[in-house]
Amino acid sequence: MNNLEKQTITLAAVCQASILVQKIARTGSVEETELAVMLKSIMVTSPDSILDVYSNDLVHLKSGLKVLVEQLGNQTKQKDPELTRYVVSLLGLERRLASKKNQLSQLGDRIEQSQRQLTHYDISSETLIASLASIYSDLLSPIGTPIQVAGEPALLKQQGNQHKIRALLLAGIRSSVLWRQVGGKRRNILFGRTKMVACAQQLLKEI
Repeated sequence: MNNLEKQTITLAAVCQASILVQKIARTGSVEETELAVMLKSIMVTSPDSILDVYSNDLVHLKSGLKVLVEQLGNQTKQKDPELTRYVVSLLGLERRLASKKNQLSQLGDRIEQSQRQLTHYDISSETLIASLASIYSDLLSPIGTPIQVAGEPALLKQQGNQHKIRALLLAGIRSSVLWRQVGGKRRNILFGRTKMVACAQQLLKEI
C-alpha cells in the first residue's frame, strides 16, 4: 500500500467519524457496524497495517470514502460546510494535542483502561461508549475550541447521543493521528486533492 492510499484511507476515516457525528446529531441513529468499526479503531494502538485499525476491510470505510470524494471532488453537487468544519476541527485539534506530552501520556493510559473493559463489555455497549466519551471530554475538549456539533436540540440533549458523539470525535482524533503519521499534511488536501479523490474512487471500486 503506497503513501497516497494510506493518507486517503486515514482521511476517509476522519470523514467517516464526522458524518456519523452528523447523523447522530440529526437523526439519533447510525449504522451499528460503522459505529463499532470507528470505536474499535481507538483501541488498536499497535497496528500491523493501516487496515488493521479498521477491522481489516475497506468496506467498513465506504461512507467515509464517499464523503471524501464529495467534499474534495470538483464534479459533485453542493459541498457540506458542516462536514468540512468537523474534519478541519478534528485535524486542528490533533495538531494541538501532538504538542502536549502530558495529555498524550494520559490519553495512552485511559485508552489502556478502556481496552481492559473490552474483555467484559462489547465495543458498542453503553459502558464502553461512556468511557470513550469521558476520555474525549477530560483530555481533548479542554485543549482547543470545543467542536460545536449542530443538530436536533432534543437529540443532542440525550445523554446516550452525547456519549456517542464524543466517542466518535475521539475516533476522529485517532484517525487524524494516523493521517499525520503516514505523512498527511494540510497542504496535501489543498494541493493533492485531485490525486486523493482519484485514489478514493479507485478504492470504492475495489470494495
